[in-house]
Amino acid sequence: MAQELYTRTNQKLFFAGLALESMDKATKSQAMNAQGLIQAEREAALFHLYGALLGLCHEIGGFYRLPIAASVEQALADDALNGIAIPEVAELLELARQRETWLAQLLSAYADLFRPPVATKPVKTDVTQPLIQAVNLDEIEHPELSRQELESWRDNLKGLVRRFRDALSEC
Repeated sequence: MAQELYTRTNQKLFFAGLALESMDKATKSQAMNAQGLIQAEREAALFHLYGALLGLCHEIGGFYRLPIAASVEQALADDALNGIAIPEVAELLELARQRETWLAQLLSAYADLFRPPVATKPVKTDVTQPLIQAVNLDEIEHPELSRQELESWRDNLKGLVRRFRDALSEC
């Protein structure tokens, strides 16, 4: 593989696409372990999307001769601009700081991969309530990321990569 910074970004976007295809196949599968395969491919797609975003940060850093960041969070830290105007970093910062944007959701979902599951404890206010309560196990507290949402994040990231590369290319 060539040692150009863009090759890593391209590779990660491609791998995310493969994981999404496998996730789609697992969804249609009747196998006993289909749910596990879906979850594994969901996490793989998320991992590769994060890697592609990190690759894009490395591309931007390479163009502007910035120190290479070890993580997206480091590349987009509060001191990321350090007195220099880098429009690509400014746009990434703006997208990452607004919770409703696709980039902020991607970063949050990636961070969730490393958080342990936490059982919610309902607050008891009435002492006359029974100690044993019925629980519905079919309820899902947090809806799982859908393939469509992951695909949308991938498409948005690909568009961002293309646009940034056009702006970063030297004439």
